[in-house]
Amino acid sequence: MTQPKQPAAHVDRVLCVLAHPDDVDFGSAGTVATWTAAGTEVVYCIVTNGDAGGFDDTPREQMPLLRQAEQRAAAAAVGVTDVRFLGYPDGRLELTLDLRRDISRVIRQVRPQRVLTSSPERMYDRIGASHPDHMTAGESTLRAVYPDARNPFAHPELLAEEGLEAWTVDEVWLGASPRADHAVDVTDVVEQKFAALESHVTQVAHQPEGQLRQFVTGWMAQTARTHGLPEGRLAEAFQVVHTA
Repeated sequence: MTQPKQPAAHVDRVLCVLAHPDDVDFGSAGTVATWTAAGTEVVYCIVTNGDAGGFDDTPREQMPLLRQAEQRAAAAAVGVTDVRFLGYPDGRLELTLDLRRDISRVIRQVRPQRVLTSSPERMYDRIGASHPDHMTAGESTLRAVYPDARNPFAHPELLAEEGLEAWTVDEVWLGASPRADHAVDVTDVVEQKFAALESHVTQVAHQPEGQLRQFVTGWMAQTARTHGLPEGRLAEAFQVVHTA
C-alpha cells in the first residue's frame, strides 16, 4: 500500500489566511512559532476587520484598529512581522469572486510553498470552531490556491494591471478540520503561543485569570493524545492537502 504523502520538512515561505484577528493564534500560533524558529518566512492575511468581536461597550468603529494592533503584537510574539488585512466585514463574509481574487492577489505577492487556513468543513462535535466566516475563508482560500492563483487566465487584471504572475502552492494546512491527520508538537513554544493569545486584549481580557491558559492547554493536550504524542506533550493538528 502506498504510504500517505508527508508535508514538506521545511519551506521558505508560508501564508496564513484566516477570517478574524486571533484565529491564527488560537489554532496555529505554536506551529507558526516552530516555523519561524526554523527560518521560514511567515505572512498573515486576515480577511475581516474584526468589528463584530469584543465583550464590552467599545465603539464598533474603534474595534478594527484595536484588533489590527492586537494582531500585529500577537504576530510579533511568534516571529511574524508581515501582517495584511483585507478589511471585509466581520460576521458577513461570503464566498465571492472578489474575495477569491483578493486572496489570489496575496498568494501571488507572497509566493508561498505552503498556505495555512481554516477547514471549510463544519465540525459538528465542536461547533465553535466552525464559525461561518472561518468556513468561508477556508473555502475561498482553497479556491484561490486551486485554480485561481496558479492559472494565469484567472483574474487577468492581477497580471495585466499589477504584474502578479501565476503561482502554484504545493500544500495547504487546514485547521479545525474533522479530518486532521498531522500534529505539530508545540510544547517547547507554548509560552510564545500564550503571549500571542494574550495580545488579543479585546477578546480575552474578560476571562478569569488563568482560564484561557487552562482551556487551551487542555485542548492541546487532548490533541497530542489523539495523535499519539507522548504524555505531557502539547500539539496543534491540521489536515494537510497536497495540491500537485
